[in-house]
Amino acid sequence: MNGARATKLAKILIYQASLSCLAGACTVRILRTTVDDHIASMTFNNAVDAIVGSLECRKRVLELATKVQLKNDPKLRAALRADEERIAAFLVSIFSSKSDEETVLRLEGDSAQCFLDVVQETLDRGFMMAQEHNRMALRIIRKLSESCDKLPSSLFIVGVNGRDEYPTFGGGFGEIYRASCGDRRVALKRMRYFIRGSDLRRIRLNFCREAFVWKDLHHPNILPFLGIDRDSFPSSLCMVSPWMEHGTVTNYLKTHGYENVDKLLHETAQGLEYLHSRNIVHGDLRGVHTYFQCKYSDHARLECVLG
Repeated sequence: MNGARATKLAKILIYQASLSCLAGACTVRILRTTVDDHIASMTFNNAVDAIVGSLECRKRVLELATKVQLKNDPKLRAALRADEERIAAFLVSIFSSKSDEETVLRLEGDSAQCFLDVVQETLDRGFMMAQEHNRMALRIIRKLSESCDKLPSSLFIVGVNGRDEYPTFGGGFGEIYRASCGDRRVALKRMRYFIRGSDLRRIRLNFCREAFVWKDLHHPNILPFLGIDRDSFPSSLCMVSPWMEHGTVTNYLKTHGYENVDKLLHETAQGLEYLHSRNIVHGDLRGVHTYFQCKYSDHARLECVLG
């Protein structure tokens, strides 16, 4: 059923194809009754509620599939994919409706978190086929994140430890700490914690915007975004990137001289050209925001600092 029509004309059964597949496979009466109960609990009055509830619905479907030993069944996998494509269609219908978007932007707490997670996962798994739909999805993620002060769960990483007591670099509204994540050294970019009130709100919004933009940048001369760490500092979020062994280009030149300065300038320009091709303005291009790494081949990498 078309997503927009379903929103207005009928109740929405999330994971309909998967439940039908499971119902057909259940030969035991009690399991068929369980499927019927699932159908009742997975029916929603509108598309926004259906998206909010879809993560819990998928969890129930997979639990039932495990119970009937069909979790890895090809037919069920195909049904799950069909259902997730249908969820993507519902999302597009929401993005295209002003009233639905207003409903989304009023979401709070767990409901807002679930909606963010579904949209981000739909993007990450490639179900938003059209570029325009991708832009619409990113737009609503950013707007909802700003209104509810939450971020998609997939942006967060765990396992960061061994943080240095003091920052290695600092300036503006952030500080850079060295830490570890698994078997690699990482850099933690932390917001300054002493800002309060409306300024803190503004800095957090800028942090969210920077994270959303940075995570989608992939270029040899752009410092990779690994995720967001919320455990190293109780009151602050940190953006995580690889640790650059030689520090900033400014420090590197002081230590190693200017023999390779033309190469570094060229690579910095390549990183900047890539940002401009994505309609991104760096906003604070200085030597202290250009880092140097020695791995396979030496090259400069820009930190993503937007303005």
